[in-house]
Amino acid sequence: MTTARIYQRPKNAMQSGRARTNLWVLEFEPTEAKQPDPLTGWAGSGDTRDQLRMTFPTLAAAQDYAAREGISFHVVPAPERSLKLQAYADNFR
Repeated sequence: MTTARIYQRPKNAMQSGRARTNLWVLEFEPTEAKQPDPLTGWAGSGDTRDQLRMTFPTLAAAQDYAAREGISFHVVPAPERSLKLQAYADNFR
């Protein structure tokens, strides 16, 4: 049985924009542990669903897709945005 998680993309910490943060992402949970490749040493597994990531415009669309395809899922709630109000004068206190 495949299990997926549905979450909303967080804002990129390295940029000020909020592009694509309104999209919902469906990712499959890993079914087997990653092991180092004997030749290169890179971590990998035989699970190809780890490479699959689907985006949806709404949470309902992602849930409908998972229900239609028979995928069990859990929704990870988006963290609440907290504003850090700061003035330039605070640097000198």
